[in-house]
Amino acid sequence: MIPLTELKQFADQQPAFRVLKPWWDVFTEYICVAMLMIGVFGCTLQVTQDKIICLPGPVSTHSLIPINCSEFMLQVKPSESSTQELNGVKTNLDLQQYSFINQICYEKALHWYVKYFPYLVLVHTLTFMICGSFWFKFPGTSSKIEHFVSILAKCFDSPWTTRALSEVSGEKAGQRDQSGNLPAGFSSGSGAESGGPSEEQAGSGEPPLVADKGSESTLDKQEGEQAKALFEKVKKFRLHVEDSDILYFMYIGQTIVRVIKFILIILYHALLVLNIHVVVPCTVNIEDVTGYRHFCCNHTKAHLFFKLAICYICFVCGYGCTCLYTLYWLFYRPLKEYSFEYVRQESGISDIPDVRNDFAFMLHLTDQYDALYSKRFAVFLSEVSENKLMQLNLDREWSTEKLRQRLQRNLAHRLELHLLMVPALPAATFHLTEIQALKLELSADLELPPATTQLIHLQELSLLNCPVRLHQAALDFLKENLKVLQVRFDSLQEFPLWVPSMENVEELSLTGSLTQEGAKCFILDSLCELHHLKTLYLKSNVAKIPPCLADLSSHLQKLSIHNDGTKFMASNILKKLLQLRVLELVQCELERIPHTVSSLVNLEELNLKENHLRSIEEILCLQHCQKLTCLKLWYNHIIYIPEHIKKLSSLECLYLNNNQIEDIPPQLFLCNKLRHLDLSHNRIRSIPPEIGVLQNLHHFSVSHNSIESLPNELFFCKKLKALKVAHNDLIALSPRIAGLPLLARLELKGNHLEVLPPEVGQCTSLKLGGLIVEESLFQTLPSDIRETMEGD
Repeated sequence: MIPLTELKQFADQQPAFRVLKPWWDVFTEYICVAMLMIGVFGCTLQVTQDKIICLPGPVSTHSLIPINCSEFMLQVKPSESSTQELNGVKTNLDLQQYSFINQICYEKALHWYVKYFPYLVLVHTLTFMICGSFWFKFPGTSSKIEHFVSILAKCFDSPWTTRALSEVSGEKAGQRDQSGNLPAGFSSGSGAESGGPSEEQAGSGEPPLVADKGSESTLDKQEGEQAKALFEKVKKFRLHVEDSDILYFMYIGQTIVRVIKFILIILYHALLVLNIHVVVPCTVNIEDVTGYRHFCCNHTKAHLFFKLAICYICFVCGYGCTCLYTLYWLFYRPLKEYSFEYVRQESGISDIPDVRNDFAFMLHLTDQYDALYSKRFAVFLSEVSENKLMQLNLDREWSTEKLRQRLQRNLAHRLELHLLMVPALPAATFHLTEIQALKLELSADLELPPATTQLIHLQELSLLNCPVRLHQAALDFLKENLKVLQVRFDSLQEFPLWVPSMENVEELSLTGSLTQEGAKCFILDSLCELHHLKTLYLKSNVAKIPPCLADLSSHLQKLSIHNDGTKFMASNILKKLLQLRVLELVQCELERIPHTVSSLVNLEELNLKENHLRSIEEILCLQHCQKLTCLKLWYNHIIYIPEHIKKLSSLECLYLNNNQIEDIPPQLFLCNKLRHLDLSHNRIRSIPPEIGVLQNLHHFSVSHNSIESLPNELFFCKKLKALKVAHNDLIALSPRIAGLPLLARLELKGNHLEVLPPEVGQCTSLKLGGLIVEESLFQTLPSDIRETMEGD
């Protein structure tokens, strides 16, 4: 016989699963236990005791006519004795004969329902148990249930839940103290506002949702990390479960199966229970063996089985009524949607989202167990709560001293704080009032709070792939104080919509792809609102100058367009930018110098780096730019320098490096104001002696060419501070180098020099760090000169 403990596994689930068992599932489990006891008790009696006891019945002249054992028993009195002589074979096997008759009559005369009643009860009960817990065992649903129960328990016990709700309670209490009224959306009967449990909570014995403020405790680092992990688990679980409804339909399916089985059991048990009789007639053709054909048998357990059957039917009726109520609950309420409206009103956390499908269904079941579970679980669905936790962890990690150590000067010599991939801004950031530049990179959904107004020296803000929202107080503050704004974005969603409102910004840098025409128009047209803009950097893929820049013509002084290889057309809009002083058109696929540049009478610097310039004959048009002092035509494909470059008499800096120039025209040196001349990385073979005219030359570079000798006239440039002739074909260095007293950097590496002239030592400004030569060549200098240079 199977012990009752072995059957316990059919009803046992993990203890934590009880949160998903409403009262009706608990009630049906107890009913199943009672029915299981009936089945086990009946099976035990069936196995351990005699099943039936048979005695010979009255002798009938018609052997085929069935006997009536009840009438026979009434006719026979206890005092009477039968004198009828027995016929048949007499043996000494009386006990075996009766046992044989009992077995034969049990199989033939007893109704099948009576014989198998306890086993039917046992099988039906086990089926009920399996149906009631099938969704806890089925692989497609059990994993989701285990995950949900695990997260639910951790959320319920998490210290962050108590803290978050306590903070909300404190905020509402503060609002109530300040205004004397409750915040909108809260009723006066709420326990959270009144400082104690509501009448409903007091009557039901349910603990208040919001903990007492005095019990609030500070989270340590480990608790904060655990709460952070819980938020991530809840997010992933919601994405995994909310799109499916297998749990909902599995629960409905197993309930329907139980109802159908209940109906079948009631029908056939009600019809067959009347077949349980105490006395059963039995007629078997064994007269040659026993001497009798008819027997009257007594079913010893019939009376007990009848009562057990009645009890079992009553239990099944109770079980079935409970299942019918379960079906009513399943179809009457919208269980695939769960609203946290009550929790939002009671807790004050207004951004708790409603959920659906299996997620909603499990929360409905949890409410039947204890509604407090879903209330505390809701805290981990709130982004506001997550942001508060994130801020708490961040403030613990980033102290004021740690942030101060990260301060450093940027290229504009401003004191800058660079924060990379931070989930939020540490509160200590706003304690560093000395910050002049704030750089935020690769962070999502940041917000500048009202505390931004404490950064009284803030003038520069850099947002590199970091969309930022502004509180109204921060927006007003930045409108008045922000001077430099840098924005790098990959899509329109990362572009801050508040950029056009920064009316006092003087320098704006925009880096990002503008492939969508709508996004391009929106971003570029918004620039016309910046009435104090002086410098504009556009690193994108614009095909022409935005028309809106014409509105900035009165104050725009620098325009830099880095087009990343996109063909650019200089339109007539450029002519209107009369106040422009610096123009940079980099990687714009230009093949010639734009004629429209000649209209920029205030232009001081022109940079056409990394284009496709081959001929620069249009350089003549630049003579109208009488203030042009710096011309950068580097990294192009220029073959020659036109003679009329001499017209650019105001030039001070000329960059023609990284081209394909072979000759230097003497007319170039008629630009006698040149201070910086860079002709490196070309194909130049010689330097004209007219270079000696450049008496203001400070920097001269012809590295990476094919120059074999330097003209003596070069050393007439007494103000020369840097001479770079590395990687050429020089075989000797003139002693006239002694005539350059201001020379501080001399690059000779990569030539064919064998010795250095001792006159190098007369260049008093030249130190060892400024002399770039091979070590062996340096050793050719006299020892005293080497010691002097090394000592310096």
